[in-house]
Amino acid sequence: MKDIKKIYKEVIFDHFPETIKISIGDQILVYQKRVWKVANEKRGLRYGENPHQEAALYELVNGNLVLGDCRFVGEGEGIVSSLKEADFLQFGKHPSMINMTDLDRGLQILRYLMKKPCVVIIKHNNPCGVAYGNTLAEAFERAYFADRIAAFGGCVVLNQTLDKDTADLISQYYVEVVAAPDYAPGVVDVLKKRKNLRIIEIRKIERLAEYTSKRWLDIKALMDGGLILQQSPYTKIKSKSDFIPAEATYKGETYRIKRLPTEKEWNDLLFGWYVEQGVTSNSVLFVKDEATVAIGTGEQDRVGVAEIAIYKAYTKYADALCFKRYGIPYKILEMEIAQGKRPRKQKEEIDFETRQAKGGLKGAVMISDAFFPFRDGVDVAIKEGITAIAHPGGSIRDFESILACNEAEPPVAMVFTGERAFRH
Repeated sequence: MKDIKKIYKEVIFDHFPETIKISIGDQILVYQKRVWKVANEKRGLRYGENPHQEAALYELVNGNLVLGDCRFVGEGEGIVSSLKEADFLQFGKHPSMINMTDLDRGLQILRYLMKKPCVVIIKHNNPCGVAYGNTLAEAFERAYFADRIAAFGGCVVLNQTLDKDTADLISQYYVEVVAAPDYAPGVVDVLKKRKNLRIIEIRKIERLAEYTSKRWLDIKALMDGGLILQQSPYTKIKSKSDFIPAEATYKGETYRIKRLPTEKEWNDLLFGWYVEQGVTSNSVLFVKDEATVAIGTGEQDRVGVAEIAIYKAYTKYADALCFKRYGIPYKILEMEIAQGKRPRKQKEEIDFETRQAKGGLKGAVMISDAFFPFRDGVDVAIKEGITAIAHPGGSIRDFESILACNEAEPPVAMVFTGERAFRH
């Protein structure tokens, strides 16, 4: 029988050229393929999204695209695409396309969250958990246990020098990539205990906040070979003063939100809106104390993704309790109880605590990347104890969502962003 595992270890040869030139009007952009020498084998990406897909990574090396009043990221400003062999403190093996795009998505979120220790954990181009902390170790612990299950095999991106306490925590779990601006003495040796871990040093993380105002050329390819070009997404929300108190007019009547957010809620809403910039649409996420509680991604309906995020909050909360208490996943606990290896009381206690805490949603805020077309998405979250909501606004039924918040006891705060945050 064919050894299927081998397909994930092989580096497939790609036929993409060494350089690419793109002409946009009278402006020419020149890209150079990125390759690395690993174990005497000089290749680029291991493979694309799947092992049977050829792929290549290119860095912009010449050209500064300007369209209208927008100057796009130019040569010399590369981050992920400019990684050299020396930046990989351990290769593990040639990186794949997903390793690189996960790292890039983590940086896209992290650029907004540089004011204190922060960790972003990415899996399949979506955040599993994002958190601030008083220390980097605390930030990692909070981000990891926001969704311990999804974080398996993920990409960990940190905004400060990786210290030994944080490295000791990371080394307990299986992750594919760790990226930080610097590593304290002895830390790399701790991480190298996992021989396939890619350990990357990206000095530019220290200057990541500068990239909040930089735009890049976003290219979407169609099945017929066609292309769609757009400016990269960005947010105009810089502080709480950029949010808009929820207000809507319907059939001549004006509806206003009763309550504005508290200072704690403002902080969580701002944090959540920044995380939202890196989440696949349709999406809804919950945040408490500047850490994600649950993230719903990629659904077709708004209430559906809110319900999925709520479900995830409960399941991840129960799993985190179980893992911290017994050192095993919740699903293993269920199996061992069914096999008679553990008392049913252990599961009953965890389930009770999870219900009491409503999966950690009590006191959390909700962020949506687009408006709520109906009040149902708001209602399901209010039932779980969320206290404030931020969304773009602009629905013909915004008044219904405002009413849902005003009818809650106590009233729930709601603000508009005035901008949408779709990512596809």
